[in-house]
Amino acid sequence: MSETGVADERPWADPALPKEERAALLLDAMTPEEKVGQLHQVANPDPHRDAAALAAAEFGTCIVASGEHAGNVRDAGTQAAAVNALQRAAVETSRLGVPLLVARDVIHGHRTVFPVPLGQAAGFDAQIVRDCARVAAREATADGIRWTFAPMLDVAQDPRWGRVAESWGEDAWLASHLGSAAVAGFQDGGRLAGPEAMAACAKHYVGYGLAQGGRDYAEVDVGPVTLHNRHLRPFRAAVDAGVATVMSAFHTLDGTPMTAHVPLLRDHLRGELGFTGPVVSDWDAVGELRQHGLATGTRDAAALALRAGVDIDMVSGAYHEHLTGLVRSGTVPAALVDEAAYRVLLLKLRLGLFEDPYTDPGRPAAVHLTADHRALARRAAAGAVVLLRNDGVLPLTEPRRLHVTGALATASAELLGTWTLDGRAEDVVTIADAFRERYAGAVVTVDDGRFPDESLVRAREADVVVACVGEHPVRSGEANSVTSLEPPPGQVEQLTALARVSRRLVVVVLTGRPLALERLADVGEALVLVFHPGVEGGHGVVDVLTGDVPPSGRLPASLPWTTGQVPLHHDQRPTGRPLDPDGTVGRYRDHRDTPQYPFGHGLGYSPVSYEGVLLSAAELGPGETVRASARVTNTGSRPVLETVQLYVRAHLAAISRPVSELVGVRRVPLAPGESAEVVFEVDRRTLSYRDAAGRERCEAGPFTVRIAPHAGGGVTTRLRVTDEAPGPT
Repeated sequence: MSETGVADERPWADPALPKEERAALLLDAMTPEEKVGQLHQVANPDPHRDAAALAAAEFGTCIVASGEHAGNVRDAGTQAAAVNALQRAAVETSRLGVPLLVARDVIHGHRTVFPVPLGQAAGFDAQIVRDCARVAAREATADGIRWTFAPMLDVAQDPRWGRVAESWGEDAWLASHLGSAAVAGFQDGGRLAGPEAMAACAKHYVGYGLAQGGRDYAEVDVGPVTLHNRHLRPFRAAVDAGVATVMSAFHTLDGTPMTAHVPLLRDHLRGELGFTGPVVSDWDAVGELRQHGLATGTRDAAALALRAGVDIDMVSGAYHEHLTGLVRSGTVPAALVDEAAYRVLLLKLRLGLFEDPYTDPGRPAAVHLTADHRALARRAAAGAVVLLRNDGVLPLTEPRRLHVTGALATASAELLGTWTLDGRAEDVVTIADAFRERYAGAVVTVDDGRFPDESLVRAREADVVVACVGEHPVRSGEANSVTSLEPPPGQVEQLTALARVSRRLVVVVLTGRPLALERLADVGEALVLVFHPGVEGGHGVVDVLTGDVPPSGRLPASLPWTTGQVPLHHDQRPTGRPLDPDGTVGRYRDHRDTPQYPFGHGLGYSPVSYEGVLLSAAELGPGETVRASARVTNTGSRPVLETVQLYVRAHLAAISRPVSELVGVRRVPLAPGESAEVVFEVDRRTLSYRDAAGRERCEAGPFTVRIAPHAGGGVTTRLRVTDEAPGPT
């Protein structure tokens, strides 16, 4: 026995030893087959059906999922007792007693479902993203799940792509900050060994948001400058935040599938970014190297993926079937298997699974869907509400008669959004029910819009009509691309008819993606966009519409006038022939070039004026920081929560840089008539970019500094970056 009472035959079980040493000791004790087992992930194992495989340690991780499109198909959920039974079989019947790492797609909540990530992004609030991830981890770990395949860090600039719902929108800065916040929330600020922490997974590395034509899984073609400055940037931030795992993407990038991409996986992710955790493939992506045309069979695929740096093969079985033989034949170096298995073992040790692989079966009842969790979901849902247009009808004053109509007025499960595996329809507060609760003294009538003639009759009788339309979640998420960004068929016609007979009409569009709303530009007195808001969606929407909560949501992606404009994003590069500032001349002969609503747009219930920008110095030298400030004033009669945004533009550099780069955000509460000086600190890092080799650069020259309510407006000044520090004044 050792001094701590651990049997000498299992020295890796000694918690007094450094985790790295324990992982190395355990690795030395493993057979080649047991090492490969740590790299093999299976789906939905059963402790009885798979008893022999568990005893032989044939797999080291597992995913609980309905299948390859788990975000679109509900399953039976997870139970602590079932996970404990799996762990017990792995720990008590295998030779070395190595626990399993159990994973599930906990994307935007567990039993308590928060807005889809695109909806959370509308809040521009890293703290609420972190809090939502923290609650999701608390609830999922109660069911024995210690690994989630989130956050998704793909910068999504083509809303035809269904997985834009899982993204943080079109901007790399926003994705970096919110994605890092999600990592911190899932991983409990780095305290992975705690029972309520789970390993996060930065996915999909890298460039998946550029899938050609918005078609899921399609090829990606991108140059190194765009890759470094836009698509690799959130992954760099996640690695800096300590993300535990990374998932390689499905697609090919410039002809090479990411599952076999040595330069980006092994050289850049590990060598340049310094990532030391496990890399997992996406579902069957190792096996799909055959379909890409790089491998004749799963034997070749396994060799290609491991050499590239993929440690864990999700469900294809290629590693399980072939890696041991590939090592024995000398085709794959044994050191690569050892390195990959070591990373998996070290993660399990960091998660504390060797000390406590089980979960208390009583925990789910104590932590699932608590009042505190619901309250957070309600705040997050309100943040997912973006007021696009308001002709004075909002906030609603208490009506005598309110009519709530539309396909999503009484929807429950549909408010949860895509990738909702453990939320339940019966937990959801519908928009109609929230209105009934809020206006208990008024006449609130409701219909779901199935009979438009009935809707029109009721609308004529109401003081105000709230029409809730938009996308069903089945139209967003994985493998759900679309060719048209217009609302689903028939909705515009129905809304137009309602507008003709309604005294006041509020149009609420619920969606999992940015939509083209040109046909609703003049329909009704207010237009509200809500990204699928989760279990407290009804309360969150009604809180904003009634003015109980000031609208603070901002667009995390530009809204085009028409599908033909996409991809359309604020951080485009200039052309040699810029457009006229007044927008009267454009590149299209049949439409304008600008979006209907720009990135960052979102109204409050009072106007806010911007004055300034003042700089603490006109020049920025090496090692210096300049303070940029503007005065913002609530000029109306209601409180606002203003999202003040800092943009910069470099006018001279070694490459052509974007016309608009978001580099900072401040959320500022303002009472009626109140002013505040909003201050940002700007240094060379704020203004820098990466060249084709990934080197950080900031050349001397002029910059425009803009403090704005959205990417299409604001107040500006000029700042000059110099190669010399400013002299004494």
